[in-house]
Formats: sequence, structure tokens, C-alpha cells
Amino acid sequence: MIEMPASPDPAPDPAPTVEGVAVGTDGRPRCWWSVGDALYERYHDTEWGRPVDDDRRLFEKISLEGFMAGLSWLTILRKRDHFRDVFHRFDPAAIAAFTPDDADRLMGDPGIVRNRAKIEATINNARRYPELVAEFGSLAAYLWRHEPPPDARPAVMDYATLTSFTTSAEAKAVSTDLLRRGWKFVGPTTIYSAMEAMGLVNDHLDGCFARAEVERDRASFVRPT
Repeated sequence: MIEMPASPDPAPDPAPTVEGVAVGTDGRPRCWWSVGDALYERYHDTEWGRPVDDDRRLFEKISLEGFMAGLSWLTILRKRDHFRDVFHRFDPAAIAAFTPDDADRLMGDPGIVRNRAKIEATINNARRYPELVAEFGSLAAYLWRHEPPPDARPAVMDYATLTSFTTSAEAKAVSTDLLRRGWKFVGPTTIYSAMEAMGLVNDHLDGCFARAEVERDRASFVRPT
């Protein structure tokens, strides 16, 4: 999941406040975890929760969530452009062709997270990707068939509810299946975080300006089949 720091103290303004919602530099209310860093706010506003059906972006997100394990998403976000450069824009076919020398080269690159197990997991998953596509048509079609039904989602997404989530039944099912298929670094928390980011769920808080926008995007989104 997104690394979630403690909820900010209520502002001294006498106006009512919503726990977990903070005002950004432009005056708009946002999920608290994004406020205070321009890059993080932009990610929150324009990407997080917006539905995605592009396989490269989905493969990138699963890969980067794996690299995030033990770190913060902001750390990964600050390195994301370089990750994209060295991993060929997360083209699975290109990554699948990486050799041990490529893994050694990446281990010497300070612009990414230098963890051999995570690097090798990304290469491994790229090699497993064609098997999934052969069966389901695309990674997008595979993931979106695990979108939670509306009645499985909370009626109100408040701070207490969101911070109680680390995964879901659907994320656990995807994780179990991918691990069975030989994928690595795809635990249920990693998969749920990818689902949040790629719009399979809308975990923007009630009171965050982006929640209604994401709901509209999800309503008009054509699910891949």
C-alpha cells in the first residue's frame, strides 16, 4: 500500500475538518499522505486510483510495488523515471531478454533500488507474462476480472476504514494465483496496493476532491475482457 504517515493534526481554522484529509498548497483537500510534496500531490491528483488497462503500466506498477517492499512509495516515485529508462519502459518482452550481466549492471545503478532479489523477480515475472497473456488475452483482462464487486466495498471511505486495509480477498486471490504461476514479489499487500493505484478500487477518502473524479472515471471506464 501507499506508505501512510499519521493523520495530520486538525488545522487551527475553525472550519470543520475531516480526519485524514489535508489541504494542499493549492487549497484543495486531499488524502493526507500526499500533502506536502509536489511530486506526491501530482501523483495523487492525476494517477492514483484512475483506472488503467495498459499492460505496460500495469506491469510497471506490480514491479515497482515489489521494489517498494520495506521502503516508501515516495522513494520509488522519485526514482521512477530512471526505473523506466533502465527497464525499457517496462516492456515485458525487453525485460525477459535480460541476461545475468544486465542484472549485474542494474545492481551497480544507484538510480534504482539495488536489490538483486527484486531485480531478478522483475525479470522472472516478465518471462512469466506471455503465459498469462496467452490464457487471458492481456494482463489487464486478468487483473480486472478480480475487481471487487461494489457491495464488497465500504459505504464510506474514512480514515479509520482506509488505514485498516492492507489487502482484500481479491488481492489475496490474485497473489495466490500469480505465485502458483511462478511470479515473485507479488504478495497480497503488493497486489492490493497495485489495485488501489490502477483504479480497481477507489481508496481516496470521502472529503478528498479526487474521490468523485475517480468515481466518474471508473463509471465510464470500459473493463477489458
